[in-house]
Amino acid sequence: MQTPKLSVSNITMKFRTRRGAEVTAVDNLSLEVADREFVSIVGPSGCGKSTLLRVIAGLVEPNAGEVRLDGRQIDGPSAARGMVFQTYTLFPWLTVRGNVEFGSRLRLMPAAERTQVAQNYIEMIGLKNFEHHYPKELSGGMMQRVAIARALANDPEVLLMDEPFGALDAQTRIIMQELLVNLWQRTPKTIIFVTHDIDEAIFLSERVYIMTARPGRIKQVLTVDLPRPRNLDLITLPIFLDMKRAVLDSIKEEGLKAINMLNSER
Repeated sequence: MQTPKLSVSNITMKFRTRRGAEVTAVDNLSLEVADREFVSIVGPSGCGKSTLLRVIAGLVEPNAGEVRLDGRQIDGPSAARGMVFQTYTLFPWLTVRGNVEFGSRLRLMPAAERTQVAQNYIEMIGLKNFEHHYPKELSGGMMQRVAIARALANDPEVLLMDEPFGALDAQTRIIMQELLVNLWQRTPKTIIFVTHDIDEAIFLSERVYIMTARPGRIKQVLTVDLPRPRNLDLITLPIFLDMKRAVLDSIKEEGLKAINMLNSER
């Protein structure tokens, strides 16, 4: 593997419950992501996937370990790391164009350039002629397209995506997966994608990190050696099904551990 674009080294993240008990969400976790690589993170519920992403984003500070981007330690949020959440975090008082332009406006980009950049991404996500619509006038899939365009228009070096399609219906989710693959191939970014959907992780990614039950650690790394460009015909191929079975077996084992852990804590 080439010199990593982003490295996570020995991250430990703890928090306290309402009753005051200390819980370790992520324990001594390390991973690396190459420049322009697309990786996904999967694992049983509660294993710390989203916590890890928030640490990488600089939204929370770990108890131990460090995250480095191009060798520089991350010590807080930055425009170099864009974030897309599962919920549609659009500004309801702004139009589609206003939302996509938001980051560029904060960076004081000249108005004409800002509009052109926004328009390019609006067209990439298939929302031409919706520039002046407000979020309340859009479907869930359309709103998430706008959220992705807004993140990309800010030109981050790394795009962090936390279950971005989790709230969508199955048909819209498939459309969004294909859209994201096409966007990534046209505007290559380093992407770290958290998901519960194993098909989604394998279809999108070049590597899949599988986490253990809490406390979250890296259990296994799956290299997805499938050709690009990809289409949904891949999910019926024997090699794809073999990968899916391997990930399912690994996560199932961790899921049983998580259930046993919860039962022992009651």
